[in-house]
Amino acid sequence: MYKQTVVLGVVPVKRGFLSMEEARRQKDKFMKVIRGVKPEAVKIIDVDDLSENGIMWELDKVPAVIDKLKANSIDALFIPFCDFGEEQVVAEIARAFDIPVLIWGARDERPNTLESRGRDTQCGMFAATKVLSRYGVKYSYIYNCETESPEFEKGYENFIRVAAVIKALKGLRVAKIGERPGPFMSVMTNDANLMKHFGITVVPISPFRIAETATKLIKEQTEDFVTYYEELTGRMDCSTMKTDEIEKAAGVKLAVKKHMEENRCSVGAFECWSAFPGLIGICPCVALGELADEGMPLACETDVNGAITMAILRACDLYENAEFLADLTIRHPENENGELLWHCGPFPYSLKAKNSSAALVNAQEQFELKQGDLTICRFDELDGKYSLFAGEAKTTTGPKTSGTYVWMEVDNWKRWEEKLMFGPYIHHVGGVYGKYLPILREAARYLGIEFDDAHKEGIHSL
Repeated sequence: MYKQTVVLGVVPVKRGFLSMEEARRQKDKFMKVIRGVKPEAVKIIDVDDLSENGIMWELDKVPAVIDKLKANSIDALFIPFCDFGEEQVVAEIARAFDIPVLIWGARDERPNTLESRGRDTQCGMFAATKVLSRYGVKYSYIYNCETESPEFEKGYENFIRVAAVIKALKGLRVAKIGERPGPFMSVMTNDANLMKHFGITVVPISPFRIAETATKLIKEQTEDFVTYYEELTGRMDCSTMKTDEIEKAAGVKLAVKKHMEENRCSVGAFECWSAFPGLIGICPCVALGELADEGMPLACETDVNGAITMAILRACDLYENAEFLADLTIRHPENENGELLWHCGPFPYSLKAKNSSAALVNAQEQFELKQGDLTICRFDELDGKYSLFAGEAKTTTGPKTSGTYVWMEVDNWKRWEEKLMFGPYIHHVGGVYGKYLPILREAARYLGIEFDDAHKEGIHSL
């Protein structure tokens, strides 16, 4: 299963003359919280070996902290304030990196008195963030709340998800298996711009090579091939297909995975119906869903921006569940805010509804997806300007249809449709189960692209 871990540098800060005992108390509290949030997805790098109690305030120790964080190749930086903090220390550390930065400090329990001085945490964060802005450092912020509050834990987890998205796109390699279908001008992309703006590399892989490798696997009947063939036919009704057709579908899936791994690609765009029937005799849509379940999703119809969309969704979900790419097809016949998310048969089997039987027909899956909350997203471009459309929805019931599908209900379909029609988008959108709108909004800010919120008004239709 393909997965990435976020390496997080954590550098607590304090004011030099304020109480170390109180600062340590604050640090112990928030470190206990963050170590319990998604520990399987986060590797924390602290500075306990570089400063007293692992809390920074001395400017002369900044270079050593930066060196350690760079040596550990951190993906994101969290600077929690134990009190007012030291804005010079904060700024010098943060400006040394081009990664997401999180600022937060716990809410003070009481004001200062004649007898004792409090922490003035919020005050210090106002000062430090002004300096960060002067240096051009982009940062995220959790508002001044208690350490044990749901707001802090949720804000921290959201930041980890944002950092995962930014990491996912840095150095992303997208397998481009074939060319776009001739009629599909809408899926055109500019590979050079993707590399320039995001460091994304599009790697061409010939469909002929895939077909050649699949044929070899079928002929050799390797242990991996036989095991996968038996597993696939054991969970899907393949009664309408011939044995050699099923073998071809299984072979293509294994061949695509092999070539993607050899080319260090974790997502891909696949020339399906316009290439493979002529090369191997079937349209192996099942390969797309099966690889999504292994953390290596592919977009139909050589939709490179669709593949990047799924890379974004995969990361904001911290690689816990599979994502899918769907056509926006028809409106619900009875629900004014309902829309059909459909494609001919490339959705992940893991997302299948329990009461929906799974079949393989013409090497294309046939089943309905499960019910639940959805986040819908589309990364796309026009004239060199990139946008990220996103909205939250929920599934609903509707008429049965062919292929793989699920009915979606949104807050206001008219607004969604207007956004999609007037924006630089096409009929393909990515979907993932869960609610991730704040993560996508913040990720778009770090990426320097327009965030197109489906829940806000745009250009109106007539």
